[in-house]
Amino acid sequence: MSRTKKNIKIVMAMSGGVDSSVSAALLKKAGFNVVGVMMKFWKEGADGKNRCCSVESEKLARLVAKEIGIPFYVVNAEKEFKKKVVDYFIKEYKAGNTPNPCVVCNKEIKFGLLIDKALKMGADFVATGHYATIKQGKLFKGRDKEKDQSYFLWQLNQKQLSRVLFPVGGYTKPEVRKLAKEFNLPTAETPESQEVCFVQDTTNNFLKKYIKNPPAGGLGKITDKTGNILGEHHGLWFYTIGQRKALEIQQGPAYAKASAGKPLYVVEKNFKKNILVVSKNKKDLLKKELVAENVNWILPQKLPLSAEVKIRYKSKLAKAKLSKSGRAVKVIFEKPQQAITPGQSVVFYSGKELLGGGVIK
Repeated sequence: MSRTKKNIKIVMAMSGGVDSSVSAALLKKAGFNVVGVMMKFWKEGADGKNRCCSVESEKLARLVAKEIGIPFYVVNAEKEFKKKVVDYFIKEYKAGNTPNPCVVCNKEIKFGLLIDKALKMGADFVATGHYATIKQGKLFKGRDKEKDQSYFLWQLNQKQLSRVLFPVGGYTKPEVRKLAKEFNLPTAETPESQEVCFVQDTTNNFLKKYIKNPPAGGLGKITDKTGNILGEHHGLWFYTIGQRKALEIQQGPAYAKASAGKPLYVVEKNFKKNILVVSKNKKDLLKKELVAENVNWILPQKLPLSAEVKIRYKSKLAKAKLSKSGRAVKVIFEKPQQAITPGQSVVFYSGKELLGGGVIK
């Protein structure tokens, strides 16, 4: 005898945003036994704030739960979040990489810790407001091309996917906001938030508090590709490949000669010599291949294979050939890609299906 929807318990991860609010309302309307849960993440200091679970966000989530008639609980995940996400973030920057904390948070916290806690609560599934879809163990892009969040989910495994629901994955953002108004939810006009949730100020100001000793002896030189000194940097981790703002270069004769009135871009971080290399030529940012480490496949794949590849969340898909490189995967693009950045996620697609991904070496 099949189970009725009212006997299927779903823990809905609520953030006080419109996507999770509408997801909860859709599940409740469909007849499922829905329980709202907000996870409390680490914040910096007694007066700190985490945008994913602020006091204001919790109030909104509680109001939504009351409006649609579901219980609401808060789960403290500060310790786990600090260890798995924040410490990783700092460690990667210190190593000279540009990390993606949302990817790690999804794997370890939202679809790791929360699933474990949900199962202990007797739940069958965990639902979130992500714009993505799951079909027969495969992970696909969300219907809304602009809001698709599948890129951040490449580290999930089959065990996790079997317990996950994405109720708004088949909707566009405007449709979700319209539904929020129809459900009379107080989050209908909640603004978007795309910043790192635990960084209150700038990333650099945050890092200065936790990375005290610059590698290679402190201050280093900023040079052009031919070695002309243009200025000094205060730590290579404060810069990312492709960056052209906040380079702290004195605009004297050397700068004028190197830039010729054009913006300068970070093209290399030389940790051995503690040198930041910049160039006015955007072509110096182009590379035709990369190596991906810590690769995860949603389902097993045979290499070599052709795929469409994203090297960052907002980048366009690029055609490439994937092949084995020891335990890593080598990615060779049909056309050179700009600002391939170590530490960022590289994600592989076949049409709308997400095949897997890795971390750029």
